[in-house]
Amino acid sequence: MRADPNYVTSLSQALSSSTKASNDLASQLSSGLRVGSLSDDPGAAAQSLQLGSQIARVDTYIQTAANQSSMLQVTDSTLGEVVSQLTSAISLAVQATNGTLNSSNLQASAQQLTGIRDQVLALANSSYQGRFLFAGSQGSIKPFALDTATTPATVTYSGDATSQSIETPGRQQIQLNLPGSSIFGSGSSGPIAVLNQLIADVTSGAPASNLSADSAALTASLGQVSTQRSLLNASLTTLQSTSSYAQTQEAQLKAQQSSLVAADPAAVATELKSNQVQYQALLSVITALQKINLFDYMH
Repeated sequence: MRADPNYVTSLSQALSSSTKASNDLASQLSSGLRVGSLSDDPGAAAQSLQLGSQIARVDTYIQTAANQSSMLQVTDSTLGEVVSQLTSAISLAVQATNGTLNSSNLQASAQQLTGIRDQVLALANSSYQGRFLFAGSQGSIKPFALDTATTPATVTYSGDATSQSIETPGRQQIQLNLPGSSIFGSGSSGPIAVLNQLIADVTSGAPASNLSADSAALTASLGQVSTQRSLLNASLTTLQSTSSYAQTQEAQLKAQQSSLVAADPAAVATELKSNQVQYQALLSVITALQKINLFDYMH
C-alpha cells in the first residue's frame, strides 16, 4: 500500500475551509445578513444596490414632500386669512355705498379699510422658513411694496411669474406655489389695488356709484383669491396622497431588499452546527495522523 503524500495537505486545506465557513456563518448570525459584500453573492448584491438607490430616491421625496406639505398648509392658512380680511372689507364697502354714513362714519370706515389693506399687504409678504411664499421663484425677495405718496396708494410686485413644482417617484409634477401677482395683483389690479382705490374713494366722499364699483371689484378679487387658493389646496391633497403611497412603496422596497441579503437564522444555525461537527472530525483525523509514522503503512 502506498501512502498519499498529499493527504495531510488536503486535510489541512479542508480544515482551513471549514474554519472560514464557520466564521462566515457566525458573522451571518451576528449581523443578520447573508450578503455582506459583493463576493458573497454578486447577483443579490447588485440587486440590493439597485433597490438601495430606489429607496434613497423615494425617501428623499418623502422628506421633501413633508416639508412642502407644511409650506402649503401655511400658504393655505395665509390665504384663508386674506379671504377673511377681504370679506370684512366688502362689508364696509357695502355700508359706505348705502349713503347713510356721515363724514365721521366714513372716515372711521376709511381707517378700518386702511388697517385691512395693511394686513392684506403683510399677509402677501408672508414667509416660511426664511422664504417669501408669494414671490414666485424669488423666495429671498420681499414681493410687495406699498407707496402711499400717491392717491390712491400704489402697490408694486418684485417677485416673478415662475411657479415651482416637485416630481414624485412616479414622475408626476405637483405645483407648489403661485406667483404673488396672480393672487394679489400689481399696479392697478388685484385686491390690494382695489382696497387702495376704495380707501381713497371713502376718504374723499366719492359718489355711491364709485363705491359700488369698488365693492364689485373687491368681490371679484375675493373670487380670484379663492380660486387660486383652491389650486394650491389641490396640490396639497395630491402631495399628501403621493407621499403616503411613497411610504408604502419604500416599505415594500426595504422588505424586498431584506429578502435578498438577510440571513435565515434557523438555517444558518443548523449549517453552523453541522460545519462545527465536520471541523471537529477533520481536526481529530489530523491529530491522529500526527501521532502515526506514515512509513508504518508503506510496504
